Amino acid sequence: MSTVTPARPAPPRPYQSYVYAYPHKTAYRPLPDRPSLRALWESEPKDALSLYLHIPFCEVRCGFCNLFTRIGAPDGLTGAYLDALERQGRAVRDALGDTEPVRFATAAFGGGTPTFLTAAELTRLCDIAERHMGAGLGRIPLSVEASPATATADRLGVLAERGTTRLSLGVQSFDDIEARAAVRPQRRADVEAALARVRDTRIPVLNIDLIYGIDGQTEDSWLRSLDAALAWRPEELYLYPLYIRPLTGLARRADDADPAWDAQRLRLYRAGRDHLLAHGYTQQSMRMFRRADAPPQGPDDHACQTDGMIGLGCGARSYTAALHYSFDYAVSMHEIRGIIDDYVATEDFAHAEHGRRIDAGEARRRHLLQSLLQAEGLRVADYRERFGSTPADDFGPQLRRFAERGWLAGDGAHGTLRLTAEGLAYSDAVGPELFSPAVRAAMAAYARK
Repeated sequence: MSTVTPARPAPPRPYQSYVYAYPHKTAYRPLPDRPSLRALWESEPKDALSLYLHIPFCEVRCGFCNLFTRIGAPDGLTGAYLDALERQGRAVRDALGDTEPVRFATAAFGGGTPTFLTAAELTRLCDIAERHMGAGLGRIPLSVEASPATATADRLGVLAERGTTRLSLGVQSFDDIEARAAVRPQRRADVEAALARVRDTRIPVLNIDLIYGIDGQTEDSWLRSLDAALAWRPEELYLYPLYIRPLTGLARRADDADPAWDAQRLRLYRAGRDHLLAHGYTQQSMRMFRRADAPPQGPDDHACQTDGMIGLGCGARSYTAALHYSFDYAVSMHEIRGIIDDYVATEDFAHAEHGRRIDAGEARRRHLLQSLLQAEGLRVADYRERFGSTPADDFGPQLRRFAERGWLAGDGAHGTLRLTAEGLAYSDAVGPELFSPAVRAAMAAYARK
């Protein structure tokens, strides 16, 4: 009698959520006790911190964008925002204390679009990082995000002079029709001119962001955009799948759960990945590709899984071992404007207002997520040293499911645990499957605004 092998269950949808941080800010809630920053940081290691400064302004808002940013700024708002950023910086630096050395290992300016600021305002932003926070920008890696329209020679000159080591340019597509379909008005000629200005500054690392899955995009047009980017020999390329989220400009005209669209994005991802690998790039994660001969970025003694982060600005997060905290979060323009206005009016920055407590279980999940979603994977010995257990002990059922789907190499008990090539392709399904029930419930209960 013949036996029938049961069919392997169909894999989950590949595009569920981009996990760039865990837990997501939709799991944060107001902190009734408003803990003081001094108490939060008192016992934290401070010798390898990350510093992030958030600028919540853009010249336009792309149709897919759900970041914390507003379009434009009335007269005086950017200056008032920098005033508040300076007040916050002083309060945070005071909270870090002076009983032990405070050292920043990395720094980044993000948003929004930091280069929305004028050259003089960017100088002031760098001064806040250096003079008020004590981050030596010329001695540590500094990454800055920019758009083609705001990557002007005077702004780039300030950034280069102040020690920027990486400039990330949000291009998204070199095809003007595709850019318009993503509600990103730009001309390829202007993009190319911006790239030329970036290269003229000799900032060591140029990153170009591109998006796949845009309405009307084909494999041929996608590869043409990749080739246009490769002509500039960027040290890094980020390939992002298009997501359509509630309250964004594209939200009214597409279904984010369309299986045909999932298949298209997966097909374009694989084509883009293979194209970059064939052109001398190495894959660092599902999204990030680095030229094999690119200069290194990041210090040897910093690990995102364990080291703390200081975020300044109303869209920035800060991380201690026991609490992740920020300010209120929103996507709609009206709500964002109100939060920015509240931030600008704030005088007391000595307390954490919104956040989420991180217990031992969430710390384990975060370590696993932050490691597993990188191509180099997770060293089981590092996990065991930190937690006294192995990933297999703590997440055995989930890891077995990943292995059964062909997504995982390694058993989680020895050596290194890595996603396979197919596992990396499904990173945006792997991450959400590791969310805790409590975080899932908090995210589901979040009232969108």
